[in-house]
Amino acid sequence: MRLKKGDKILSLNLPSIDGKNFTIQELQGKKALITFYRFASCPFCNLRINELTNRYDELDDNFQIIAIFDSPIDNLNKYTKKHNAPFWILADEANKYFNKFSVERSFLKFLKGTTIRFHRLLLAMSKGYIPSIIPKGSFSTIPVDILVGKDGLINEAYYAKDTSDHLSFDKVKEFSKS
Repeated sequence: MRLKKGDKILSLNLPSIDGKNFTIQELQGKKALITFYRFASCPFCNLRINELTNRYDELDDNFQIIAIFDSPIDNLNKYTKKHNAPFWILADEANKYFNKFSVERSFLKFLKGTTIRFHRLLLAMSKGYIPSIIPKGSFSTIPVDILVGKDGLINEAYYAKDTSDHLSFDKVKEFSKS
């Protein structure tokens, strides 16, 4: 089922690149951005993680970011540990939550993102985010950004239009401080 405003994520339990396990209880009393990403070596995804990491200090101190990838944990470690991100990066190799929350797969939206956001692809690759020849995860996963309030209720569930589409950082920042 697609998530929508007012819903509550009751269950989320996944391994993190830091060796710990994340559960939804980690967010109790905190606002958060939960994002479903593609495979671990995805240039668009790594560029977004880089941008969030670089601007993390602009967010409220009590705000959490949870990045969930469609990849095995060992592959995720290989490609995302270098970010030294100050937030949770999780692996959903079995796509349990991708399926549960109707995260879309679309080859047409993959092509659209690669075409209309080619400048972002070039920027990502110039930073060294080169996709592996055989990715461990789906090329066609379309991101989902979810803003969760302190009460645990979803404030917004944004199902992206293509593979590089996300809520703007300014919108996330504003939500974190409201």
